[in-house]
Amino acid sequence: MNHNNHVRLAPAELTPAILEGATIYGADDHKVGKLDHIHGSGAGSKAIIDVGGFLGIGAKPVAVPLMDLQFMRDEDGDVHAVTSWTKDQLKDMPEDRH
Repeated sequence: MNHNNHVRLAPAELTPAILEGATIYGADDHKVGKLDHIHGSGAGSKAIIDVGGFLGIGAKPVAVPLMDLQFMRDEDGDVHAVTSWTKDQLKDMPEDRH
């Protein structure tokens, strides 16, 4: 997916209601997971991403700094994010138990 023409979200749009459920694309531009929820608020917020699994079953929740994700909307208005993490790097992280 070419993200160059996608519109970055404004800081005011970085709310759980808008971000939760967003597809996360990794460094290799492959889908790496979905944003389950946000833990905390402000600059120290963590994005809890469900990684792996199949159709949401068996996915492992991992926490990354929310600031490690670039949120944007595609041509259809769907919110997604891009990160420098790969799926394997995320899978190797400890499971988040929040």
